[in-house]
Amino acid sequence: MRVAVVGATGMVGEVMRTVLEERNFPITELIPVASERSVGKKITFKNKEYTIVSLADAITAKPDVALFSAGGDTSLEWAPKFAEAGITVIDNSSAWRMDENKKLVVPEINASELTEDDKIIANPNCSTIQMVMALAPLHNVYKIKRIVVSTYQSISGTGVKAVKQLENEMAGIKGEMAYPYPIHKNAIPHCDVFEENGYTKEEMKLVRETQKILNDKTIAVTATAVRIPTSGGHSEAVNVEFENDFDVSQVRKLLNETDGVVVQDNIDVNTYPMPIYAHGKDDVFVGRIRRDGSQPNTLNLWIVSDNLRKGAATNTIQIAEYLVKENLLKATQAVS
Repeated sequence: MRVAVVGATGMVGEVMRTVLEERNFPITELIPVASERSVGKKITFKNKEYTIVSLADAITAKPDVALFSAGGDTSLEWAPKFAEAGITVIDNSSAWRMDENKKLVVPEINASELTEDDKIIANPNCSTIQMVMALAPLHNVYKIKRIVVSTYQSISGTGVKAVKQLENEMAGIKGEMAYPYPIHKNAIPHCDVFEENGYTKEEMKLVRETQKILNDKTIAVTATAVRIPTSGGHSEAVNVEFENDFDVSQVRKLLNETDGVVVQDNIDVNTYPMPIYAHGKDDVFVGRIRRDGSQPNTLNLWIVSDNLRKGAATNTIQIAEYLVKENLLKATQAVS
C-alpha cells in the first residue's frame, strides 16, 4: 500500500511516521509531503530514505491513502483534489469535522459508518477523542444528558512554536511567543480563538464534535479549555449527568471492558492518570471515578491521553487500518 503523509515534517506528521512503523501498517511506499521549503529534503522511514515531495507531485504519485496533518487551509484546498483523484484522505485538521457530508470518526466508536464512498474522512479534535472514548460506553448504557468538562492541555497541542516558547522561558531566553502570555509556571484559559459566544473554538469543538460522534444532538456540553506547561498529554476533569442512575462499580467494569481505555483508579495507593505516564502511549486513561453527590445520576471522571498519539496520529492510522481490514480502499487501489 502506498501511503502519503501530508505534513510529514510537523509534530503530528513525525508521530504519524513513528506510529505507522510501530503498528507495522502495510506500507510498500511512503510518500512524505511537506511545504515547498522542505521539498527535496530527505527523511528516513524503516531504515529507508525517502524524498519529500510537493502536494501536486503526491497526487501524481497516486497513493492509496493520504494522511493529512498540515492545517485547515491546506486541507480545504488540497483534500478535495486528492479525493477527485480517487485517493482516500484522512484529515487531522478541523477543516471537515463539522461538514454534514463527512464522517467524524473514532474507530472504537463509529468506524462502522465508513464506506468506500468516503473519500475525505475527518479525525476529531484531540480533546474530544479522549473524552468520547471514555464516555461512549457509558452513554450506551445510561444515556448522557449533560457534560461539564474542564481541560488541562499540553503546549504540544499548539505546535513547535509553543514548545519552543516554554523551553525558552525555562532557560530564561527571550524568544518568539506562541501565546499572548508566558506559559512557564502559568495556566492560560485560552485555547484557539474566541468565538462570538465568548467560548474558544477548542471549547466549541468539544460541544459540536461530541454530539456528532455520539450521534446525539440532545447531549448538552459546556467546556473550559486551559493551556498548561506540560510538554505532552492532555487531561480533562469531566462531570457527566445521565438520564439513568448507575453503579460506580459497574461504570468501572464498563470502562475496563472498553478497547483503548485503561482504568487507573486506586486512591489507596495514589493511582490515577497523569500526562507524564500517558506520554508515548495510545490508550486513554481514566481515574478518579466517583459519584457527584450534589445532584442525581451524575459522575466525575479524570481522563488523560497523549494528544499527539490517540489524540491525533494514532487515531488517524487506526481509521486507515479499519479501511484496510474492511477492504474499503478497493476503489482507490484500482485507480493507483
